[in-house]
Amino acid sequence: MKLTSRRKIALASSVMISAFAMTATFQSSSKAADCGTWGIAMHAWNGYTASAQVVTEVAKAQGCTINQSTLTEGGTTYDAMEAGTTDVIIEDWGGGRWQKWTDRGAVVLVGANGNVGKIGMFVAPWMVKKYPGITNSKNLNKYASLFKTADSGGKGAWFEGPPGYTTIGEKMIKANKLKFKAIATGSEAALISTITKAEKNKKPALIYWWEPSTLFVKVPGLDKARVNFPKNDWSDAAKASGLTDYPATPLEKLATKKLMDSGSVFAKIVKNFKWTNADQNAVAADIEGGMTPEKAAQKWIKAHPAQVKAWLA
Repeated sequence: MKLTSRRKIALASSVMISAFAMTATFQSSSKAADCGTWGIAMHAWNGYTASAQVVTEVAKAQGCTINQSTLTEGGTTYDAMEAGTTDVIIEDWGGGRWQKWTDRGAVVLVGANGNVGKIGMFVAPWMVKKYPGITNSKNLNKYASLFKTADSGGKGAWFEGPPGYTTIGEKMIKANKLKFKAIATGSEAALISTITKAEKNKKPALIYWWEPSTLFVKVPGLDKARVNFPKNDWSDAAKASGLTDYPATPLEKLATKKLMDSGSVFAKIVKNFKWTNADQNAVAADIEGGMTPEKAAQKWIKAHPAQVKAWLA
């Protein structure tokens, strides 16, 4: 989930971040040893990086040493947590896919982080005015021929998220008897390029996208270009019929039991961390604008002392 500049956020695996005081406001007299050394998973979209970097920077200011590891979301990260090589997922879209790991006990569900995730399929906004009813899923087949590409095999191109993203696109196509072919994209940047070029050049496009995301600011009208399927009746992608839309999903935090039982200030920060989609978008927008994740996080922290103080309480 991200822009090209936004993909600058993809940090090298197992990057060691040395502990140091970020600002006088949030400095702690605690020694690094009091907090310990912990790992936070980094997932490949800019909004996640915004959340993870803010948590990292707050923890660093408290004397913690935090390792950031770039991992594929879902089972790969849960396995790493169970193995003890990382300790925190700050934003999980899984809707319960972690259950067998939490049942085994090494991974615990910490609670919602305040962001609400909404996944859906979106057409280029210019199409909404020209083709009445195109945002009603029942009408998609009527317009399928508009979306043909060289790779779609005579059907409409349905651009999915990269491998590892939470998706039921193929189920939706099959269950709703749509004349479309799901095409996996290699990155969030590819999705963004597809929709921005389509809007600029007035070409058809249908892409998988989500919020929170700054793309809704960058592509005016995108919020009104979502294809509406029947109201969802599921919360687990594995059990989804495909007949209905993606549900709105409160995004969750997960951590190792080792961290949450440690008494570390980092455990307190992870437990108390909560912010809004607007908060995340503000940091993500700065990253997309060329600011490093560290500086973008520090800017937000400096502007929100009361919120950060509450995470430390």
